[in-house]
Amino acid sequence: MIRADLKGAVPDCADVRTVGIPRALLWWRYGVMWQTFFEQLGRTVVLSGESDASSFERGDALSVDECCLASKLYMGHVEELVRGGACDALFIPSWANEGRFLGFCTKFQALPDIVNNTYYGRRDAPRVLSLLVEAQQTHSFEEDSFVDLGVRLGATKHEARSAYKKATVAQLRADEARRRKQRELVAKVKKMPQAQRPLTILVAAHPYVAHDPMVGKPVVDMLRDMGVCVLFSDACDADRAVKESFEFSPTLPWLVNREIVGSVANMRDEVDGVVVMSSFPCGPDSMTNDAMALRMKGVPMLTLTIDAQSGQAGLETRVESFVDILNYRRKGGYLHER
Repeated sequence: MIRADLKGAVPDCADVRTVGIPRALLWWRYGVMWQTFFEQLGRTVVLSGESDASSFERGDALSVDECCLASKLYMGHVEELVRGGACDALFIPSWANEGRFLGFCTKFQALPDIVNNTYYGRRDAPRVLSLLVEAQQTHSFEEDSFVDLGVRLGATKHEARSAYKKATVAQLRADEARRRKQRELVAKVKKMPQAQRPLTILVAAHPYVAHDPMVGKPVVDMLRDMGVCVLFSDACDADRAVKESFEFSPTLPWLVNREIVGSVANMRDEVDGVVVMSSFPCGPDSMTNDAMALRMKGVPMLTLTIDAQSGQAGLETRVESFVDILNYRRKGGYLHER
């Protein structure tokens, strides 16, 4: 494994010209930044394809049963890149935390070791290009880790820092474009006459759940087919959401769960209901989602846990029932008289 969390980085992976990135997990959060960073350093980036049943089958065969659906999908994307054989190395960072109470699930920290151990002894074992982001204890900050990685790829520190800064700007622009689009959608709905306004539902989930074609997108498509205006927690103001989350819990350890909780709190008066989605069996979500259901009284909430066995018909029935309830609620209740 090639790590970039050591002081005094040396160009020991300058021969890596093509970098593969699995289209899963934190790619949905930092993908623009990662791809831009490598491209700024003159590398070719190869992404795995979109998730489908074969992605899960490949990943499930490489994973232990206790892994969550999202982790199994990640391994499926890794295997796709390995089988493709077009990459000199796979970028698999170890992403632990960005500070106190701004952590990530331990699977993100363990990914490089999981991949290396999974492929240990195999002739097709991938070369793993990694870095460490762990601000709380080891003070391995994101920028320094990317600069060291750039040096290992043969760049000067100045070139690596420039590539990182351009990459972060690209990610910020992509994030702001997504949030601006959602703000404009909310404003458009508000301008409609009350009788013509569609139901507005916030999908509160990790980006790799909400937007993945196999996990959350089928539910989002169901809602849109029912005429619902769908909003996303990851397209809300993240800084405001994190600040709001400390009112909910001062000790919640996970950054993305803070953003989810805070977005629900901030948007509760802007939406008709909330669909909370998780991939089975997500530990952080199992704690946070129950706490939201208990603490946020008066917010119509549907909790969906998606796994490989989730039948389309069963999900559709639950989603349809929730939308029906929200429509009745808007009309004044089941006893509303026309």
